[in-house]
Amino acid sequence: MKTVQDYLKSGAIDIAPLLSLVLEKSGAELISNNHYQLSLDEKSRLESFILKRKQGIPFAYLSGSRGFYHLDFKVTPDTLIPRPETELLIDIALDVFSDNEKSYRLLDLGTGSGIIAITLADKNPRWQVSATDYSAQALEVAKSNATTQIDFLQGSWFEPIADQTFDLIISNPPYIEVGDSYLDDLSFEPISALTAGKDGLDDIRVIINQAPNHLEKNGFLLLEHGHDQQARIVELLKENFTNIQTFKDYNNIDRATLAQKI
Repeated sequence: MKTVQDYLKSGAIDIAPLLSLVLEKSGAELISNNHYQLSLDEKSRLESFILKRKQGIPFAYLSGSRGFYHLDFKVTPDTLIPRPETELLIDIALDVFSDNEKSYRLLDLGTGSGIIAITLADKNPRWQVSATDYSAQALEVAKSNATTQIDFLQGSWFEPIADQTFDLIISNPPYIEVGDSYLDDLSFEPISALTAGKDGLDDIRVIINQAPNHLEKNGFLLLEHGHDQQARIVELLKENFTNIQTFKDYNNIDRATLAQKI
């Protein structure tokens, strides 16, 4: 029978976290029990996971969860896997609305697994948070992740919220160009949540054009985007927005833009 140590020396992709997942032990526990022999059931499950990772299936889809900001989120192939870069949006939103005693209205467009809406609602229970997504399957995942009351609505972008207005509209929309080679590494994630036309800006244009109708006076729009799209997005915003601010992520890459309704 193979031991923990045998597997740790195997060089298999993500072998340590896979062992932790199968054996329900921390990394430190694996090391201190490295002579433990896996049972037949444990070995079978681990070998299956090893094969799936070799095929490229992301670890988050095998474990069924991913950490984001201060919470853990359920993820499935119906949703994108949360990226640490998106945590920047949380920081920006918290800085914009730093008065925790006031109730602000927030709309998260294309919520996916709900990471943005749920994180902000959890950090600020007074906020009234709504979240939309066209995917019923993604919304079911988001609802299962919620820690507070959030109004989840199915539909494309602003369709489900009719004439409602908000203090902040926030979105991490699809922004990758169709055919971009970067997509080769994301083949197991929902393509519709990744791509947006030839220049990657189709959905961002829709959001920028329609957002003014759904923002309160002096309300804010906050967008995540690709590394080479910031200048074009700033130009798109200039017609109906002011106080445009740009942000780099933790890797010093252009990642987000904040603007205020004129």
